[in-house]
Amino acid sequence: MRARRVRVLAGALPVERRHWLSEAVAGATLAALAVPEVLGYARIAGMPVVTGLYTMLLPAVVFVLFGASRHLVVGADSATAAILAAALTGLAATGSPHYTALAGTATLVLAVLLALARLVRLGFLANFLSRTVLVGFLTGVGVQVALGQLPDLLGLAPGSGSLPARLAHLVGELGGVSLPTLAVGLGAIAIVVAGRRLDPRIPAALVVVVAAIAADALFDLGASGVAVLGPVPAGLPGLALPALSPSDLAATLPAAASMLVVVLAQSAATARAYAARFDETADTDTDLVGLAGANLAATVTGAFVVNGSPTKTQMVVGAGGRSQLAQLASVVVVVVVCLVATGPLAHLPLAALAAVVFLIGVELVDVAGLRRILAVRRAEFGVALLTAVAVIVLGVEDGILIAVVVSIVDHLRHSYSPHNAVLVKSPAGHWRSEPITLGARTSGGLVVYRFGSGMYFANAARVVADIETLLAAGPDLHWFCLDAAAIGDVDFTASTVLAGVFARLRARGVHVVASNLAVGVRTELERYGLSPDAWYDTSGEALADYAKEHGHG
Repeated sequence: MRARRVRVLAGALPVERRHWLSEAVAGATLAALAVPEVLGYARIAGMPVVTGLYTMLLPAVVFVLFGASRHLVVGADSATAAILAAALTGLAATGSPHYTALAGTATLVLAVLLALARLVRLGFLANFLSRTVLVGFLTGVGVQVALGQLPDLLGLAPGSGSLPARLAHLVGELGGVSLPTLAVGLGAIAIVVAGRRLDPRIPAALVVVVAAIAADALFDLGASGVAVLGPVPAGLPGLALPALSPSDLAATLPAAASMLVVVLAQSAATARAYAARFDETADTDTDLVGLAGANLAATVTGAFVVNGSPTKTQMVVGAGGRSQLAQLASVVVVVVVCLVATGPLAHLPLAALAAVVFLIGVELVDVAGLRRILAVRRAEFGVALLTAVAVIVLGVEDGILIAVVVSIVDHLRHSYSPHNAVLVKSPAGHWRSEPITLGARTSGGLVVYRFGSGMYFANAARVVADIETLLAAGPDLHWFCLDAAAIGDVDFTASTVLAGVFARLRARGVHVVASNLAVGVRTELERYGLSPDAWYDTSGEALADYAKEHGHG
């Protein structure tokens, strides 16, 4: 098999000259809106804040080079930052050199897993987080992130352990709240909320950062007990790999595996959504190459995990960007920030930055999505709620594992109870599905029985139960036709159940036939030694032959 050629700049080219200005404006808008966010994401990840800026540099360039999506913006992300922090907090002190090295190791392991996912075509794992579970997962992450900012908003020392334990510690410390710190935090929240309500295009978070830095410079907030960020290194990051040890690789592998599922699900969903919006073709496999390269770039530049970001992608699209040229333009702006604008960040009050992160967390709480699910699928709302509670109580890393399990269980719940039916002809001559009831027949002594999903060990017993219902009453059964239009697979357990059903029907003198089988399913049945008395391309052909033999129409 010929190796597939790697495409370069597939998401950026071609770009017409008349679009250059609009792409540059969209890139500048992205930088203005995203710079405060990535500083917050770095705080969530437990990393030096400057590394948030680094996630918008070489990782973005590498994704533009090797990714396929024309719209997906890659950078730091709240969900993966939270998973990273949850995994590393117990391994090293937050912000320490060992912690930073572990973050680089986890990012490198993720890059390798993404590359392997591309090589063995594991892009389908993106589908293992259902939309329902993803809503619940991100809601739980949002609650975790928002509540995690309360210590900095109140001027209190953070606790340790699980979120409930940290909240209990915080309640016990409420008597020591710093009122100036609280005023800065509440003021920052008010400015961001007001700015967004006035005009969503206003970079309200950037306004807060600039205003808070100016307030510290003018009023010396530190003298009133308001903590500030402190010195932020200027310049561009160097290139180096973290020191790798077998113990660090083993310690970070579970977190990398959890982040792999989130990156696959979130990046693929975002890329597909915007490709569909602009009538383009999504290429998840090529995007995996770009994401693997972006995370490798994050590793060697001292940053942390990057992911496809739906919020940043919408920032660019909303500002008129239609290709990856906009993301390259944002890189240029961030380079300038790193070179000449990091000095003032030292005066940024932590309460203002915590306010920005707090609102990021609040935005992740998808109340509208939960309401939609509750309105149409109460059982799935329970799944989303369970996932959110698991993330909040047990933590993000365990929460993602539970989210995957819940997604699979949710799928099995549907396939365990397929919508089986007896097919009958309407007066107009069209097939319609009727429920399985006592003695139901298609015509005379014929039953055309449609099984509503793939047949496997958990649902195969439904065939037996349905046959018992059909045989319990009604005219004598002469023909039984298995309509396999909805059957995509028959596992070994189901084949033994089906063999028993066929044998039981034949013992009663019933002619057993099958129709609407996919080629692969028919091959499976033949390999199992399951051969009906006749194969039909359609159930209509089976009905016609039955009518000829028994005189029924």
